[in-house]
Amino acid sequence: MPIVKSVADLMKIKEQAKEKIQVRKTADSESKIVLKVAMGTCGIASGAKETFSALIEEIDKRKMNNIVVVQTGCMGYCHSEPTIEVIEPGKDSIIYGKMTKDRAGELIQKHIIDGELLQDSIIGKTHQVAK
Repeated sequence: MPIVKSVADLMKIKEQAKEKIQVRKTADSESKIVLKVAMGTCGIASGAKETFSALIEEIDKRKMNNIVVVQTGCMGYCHSEPTIEVIEPGKDSIIYGKMTKDRAGELIQKHIIDGELLQDSIIGKTHQVAK
């Protein structure tokens, strides 16, 4: 955290925090892409908070205003934490596992910008209905 030496420094920090909060707000439009980061106990223990922050930093750096990052509870994929669900308008959602902070830029670039699925990280069908 930066050292605050004046009211101007404090106001600058306040504005930066406001910008980050704006990115984190829940989607207010069906045209936004939503990235849900699982923040259950196992997710947090596996680095979900750091992944969450890295996604926000990446989105801020690229000045993308069509994406919101939200936290959610456990998705039930403890073996694959940290997990991120990508919800794009008009498409089926995709859940990725083992999405560390180091992969945040890759998710934004490949999935969101290039439209390419991260095949090595997709969590496929894990539950089946008994017949």
